[in-house]
Amino acid sequence: MQTLLITGPGGAGKTTVAAATALAAAREGRRVLLLTDAPHVQEDDRLTVARVDSGQEFRDELVALQERGSAVLGMVGARPLTAEELTELPGAEEFALLRAIRRAATAPAPGTDLVVVDLPPLHRAVATLSLPAQLRRYLARLLPAERQAARALRPVLAQLAGVPMPAQWLYETAARWDEELAAVQAVVEADTTEIRLVAEPGPTAAEALRLGRLGLALQELPVSSVVANRLLPQGSADPWLAGLAAQQEKHTAEWAAELPVVPLAHLGRDPHSPQDLALLAETEGLAPRPPAPRSGWVVEDRRAEDGVLVWEVPLPGARKSELDLIRRGDELLLTAGPYRRIVPLPSVLRRCSVSGAALADGVLRIRFTPDPGLWPRTP
Repeated sequence: MQTLLITGPGGAGKTTVAAATALAAAREGRRVLLLTDAPHVQEDDRLTVARVDSGQEFRDELVALQERGSAVLGMVGARPLTAEELTELPGAEEFALLRAIRRAATAPAPGTDLVVVDLPPLHRAVATLSLPAQLRRYLARLLPAERQAARALRPVLAQLAGVPMPAQWLYETAARWDEELAAVQAVVEADTTEIRLVAEPGPTAAEALRLGRLGLALQELPVSSVVANRLLPQGSADPWLAGLAAQQEKHTAEWAAELPVVPLAHLGRDPHSPQDLALLAETEGLAPRPPAPRSGWVVEDRRAEDGVLVWEVPLPGARKSELDLIRRGDELLLTAGPYRRIVPLPSVLRRCSVSGAALADGVLRIRFTPDPGLWPRTP
């Protein structure tokens, strides 16, 4: 099953485009599930709309967490909160959306073969999609697996102490979270998942898309296409409109040099009705095609020629002044513009030292020199 994640700069019309994309795919005969908060989408026999209630998700999760930890809470004299007095905290919306994506992709309605997801605006979308991997790393550092092996002793210790052991509840909760985060991460990183950006062509949108693509690439999440939204017709007699249309055409052509672009015409009004969506859904190329296989970050062996291994990291739109990298143990801290990621090194590179890096044609090539003390000598 295919998952299409749609995002773009705030105000670019991503929610409308997500709805029109889902409708276009349904018209082609696919069974589509649309995750969105768009109010003007009509369901039919091939299109189902699901809305994420982040407040309810937050209340249900916290109440369940309290129930599982009731013994610990009672031991410290805490008074549990009821569902009625809970209000969602910052971040609840992102977690609810990720869980909805996981449910839609792993347990879809019978016959569903495409899930279209209306993500938050671009900068928030990058942060949301990177959450599962980041949180799993935090859990592994704070509650390492080797310490979890001691869980078998805790029931005995609890009997000797006469009270429940909080650590046991903590590790069990962490293990459950890690399992759920791993399931979400698997969906986000799957070959069957792709990202489509939506923007209204112009200088501001161009810079927002560049940074957004950079942040997604840093998370190894490539962009498959761009929808150039609200395009004005060419040849207007009004000089101002003609100039704006020419500017849109210029930026659209620049995007098309790097990615497939779907041009979406301006309706002359804000789309507010099912009829407007139906018009937009007629746009050629709006319905998604099957996703192409992803290409990961490749390690090139150049020991014979240059005595180094080269790790190729695609970072489209990156600028040298925005990049930074630091080696720390078996991890690499990569910074690209406003985004940062801590990446585990491939095993072959852990026996090497970083000896340089260069950016060319949107690819960061990091050179690693083998450590003679850790590499076997060649005869």
